[in-house]
Amino acid sequence: EPTVRTELMEQIPPIAIFLQESRPKFPTAFFEYLMPIVVRYLTDVNNQVRKAGQEALLILLEQDLVAQSDIENKVCPILLDLSAPDSDDEYKVEAVNIICKMASMLSRATVEHMLLPRFCELCSDGKLFQVRKICAANFGDICNAVGQEATERLLIPKFFELCSDSVWGMRKACAECFMAVSYTTSPEVRRSKLSPLFISLISDTCRWVRQAAFQSLGPFISTFANPSSAGLYIREDGTLSIRPPAQDVNSNSCQPSNNITVMSSSANAA
Repeated sequence: EPTVRTELMEQIPPIAIFLQESRPKFPTAFFEYLMPIVVRYLTDVNNQVRKAGQEALLILLEQDLVAQSDIENKVCPILLDLSAPDSDDEYKVEAVNIICKMASMLSRATVEHMLLPRFCELCSDGKLFQVRKICAANFGDICNAVGQEATERLLIPKFFELCSDSVWGMRKACAECFMAVSYTTSPEVRRSKLSPLFISLISDTCRWVRQAAFQSLGPFISTFANPSSAGLYIREDGTLSIRPPAQDVNSNSCQPSNNITVMSSSANAA
């Protein structure tokens, strides 16, 4: 019964946490018995079971309960198979979604060597616009996961493609994550390549794309500022934050000492 398998998946994360806390008594139980079930259910015939398996996997990754060897030898190969060009449409959409979500939880080397090539392929998927839209919406997170060198070498050309996609929803998604992409690049790429690209979005024929671009204008401009003097930085949750001057904080006891936070476009898209 699919409902039984779904319920089982929901219980996997708390069981894994218990096993981690009792590791001396159960040193290999999770890796030998539970992790194979999670991996198998990622390809289950029932979509509710697959969804529960995906959610369980993300929780396990977030809690750092999955060994690096299992990620590279068991999880990534399954996701690459599911997102292959000849894969079923529904499986492919789910796979690219889980790849984008887990990228921030994996090591940079794993993402760059195992997942980035497939992500670049999916950005140009001509069959399913849903796949391209997921890639566009999560583009900033992928850039942040792989760093500046891989972003400029592999991802920026794909970003140009998505920004000129015939589907306006794709261009809108790119406008919403523009600040996060810009933040990962060098000042020269930001000035010579991304600035003209942003102008094209802000002049787009679709009003929804233009509106999204105007909303991202301030955050995009902020990426040109010198962080040491402007106090601008990107927090781990994807928000653009400003550190208030120390003297301003100290001089006004009524003001909280918390950072002023402006939600980034990539966070809004999520």
